[in-house]
Amino acid sequence: MATTTSTTSTASITSLGVGSGLDLDSILTSLEESKETSLLTPITNQETSVNAEISAYGTLTSALTELQTAAEALADSSLYESLTTSLSGSGVTAATTSEAEAGTYTLQVTQLAQAQSLSTDGVASKTTALGTGTLTLQVGTASAVSITLDSSNNTLEGIRTAINASGAGVTASIVNDGSDTPYRLVLTSDSTGTESAMTVTYTGTDSTDEASSLFGYDGSSGNMTQTVEALDAELTLNGISITSQSNTVEDAVQGVTLNLSATGSSQTLTISQDTDTIYDAISAFVTAYNSYVSSVDTLTAYDADADTAGELLGDSTTRRISTELSSDLYTAIGSGTFSYLSQLGISLEVDGTLQIDEDTLTSALTDNIDAVSEFFIGSDGTSGFIGQMTDDLDNYLDEDSGLIVARTDSLESKLEQLEERYAEKQALIDSEMARWTDEFTQLDTLISSLNSTSDYLTTQFDALNSSD
Repeated sequence: MATTTSTTSTASITSLGVGSGLDLDSILTSLEESKETSLLTPITNQETSVNAEISAYGTLTSALTELQTAAEALADSSLYESLTTSLSGSGVTAATTSEAEAGTYTLQVTQLAQAQSLSTDGVASKTTALGTGTLTLQVGTASAVSITLDSSNNTLEGIRTAINASGAGVTASIVNDGSDTPYRLVLTSDSTGTESAMTVTYTGTDSTDEASSLFGYDGSSGNMTQTVEALDAELTLNGISITSQSNTVEDAVQGVTLNLSATGSSQTLTISQDTDTIYDAISAFVTAYNSYVSSVDTLTAYDADADTAGELLGDSTTRRISTELSSDLYTAIGSGTFSYLSQLGISLEVDGTLQIDEDTLTSALTDNIDAVSEFFIGSDGTSGFIGQMTDDLDNYLDEDSGLIVARTDSLESKLEQLEERYAEKQALIDSEMARWTDEFTQLDTLISSLNSTSDYLTTQFDALNSSD
């Protein structure tokens, strides 16, 4: 009878609690949730906090990197040596190199350089053979280039193509003038100036062929007509006459390139310190610093009403960086004309940001650029304001040993430890849940068996009572 009861109860149990009638699944789920809340949730909360802190350091790093870039721009000595040019008239532009010096010049362009052009007489067809022979082109004193004309290339179109492929320094084109014999071959020197004038000779196998009467120019006359004369650029600079083979005139003033586009009346060329570029670089630094301050304010803020805090509130690394950078702003620099940012019109506001007084800074740049340069980058081996700032920023941002890398590495290590603890606690919970599931299964089976026995006995007693 016992064997029958056991078999019957086991067959009837299809899920936990079915045999006993108890909600054992819910009990197990509650136990598991309780374990997870007590063992896993604290670890998950810590992981969330550490990840948020790592992300916050990413934001801080980005702000400091922008500040570093702006500081390095101010540390470039060439910034304080850059010049700008202006002209009072038109037809000329100017550009400077590092060899230029500030100064003012009177300039007048009286003639532009131009390239020589030669034209043949017109022919009726651009595809008719003109003869066979050798066409020789020479530009200035360059080596002459000879082109053999034969049945493959001796039409006007073929000659044009052959010249353009020859590398002679000449460009050939066909012009249609609309006459009865409209097609002319026009040769133009690739370079301007009298030193790039062309010489053209033709030697034909038959002196009566048409090409013999079309080509030839010895520098002053020939079968071809000069349609554009080779000219040099001519200008005066502070009363001194200057000629140039090109309309790009280099080093008429040392370190200055003039680009001529038109003749005109006398005008003034002014070469001066490029204070606008320096001002913009200083302004970019101030903007980057203020952006950094704003980022730190957000990352370390505390909202009492909402009881929420920034990810880096109370963080010692962030506090150290802020303290050191603020100290850089107050520290006296050297013994030159300017020792403090405030003397340049850059003041530290109550909220920790920097503010530029445009008039004061512009005046300093205009009146004493050398002293401004000395303040920012130093002189005679001494470090300026930017030197200390960039040293600090390098210390924070160095990818191998920087302050921020050290801190984020520590956080990453902590995160790994939390992940290991989580895995250990999860394994413990899984083990306990397996044990409880086994115990509940046994309990379910036992209660089911007892219920079956009870039902059997009840049936037997009922049968006995009914027989009486």
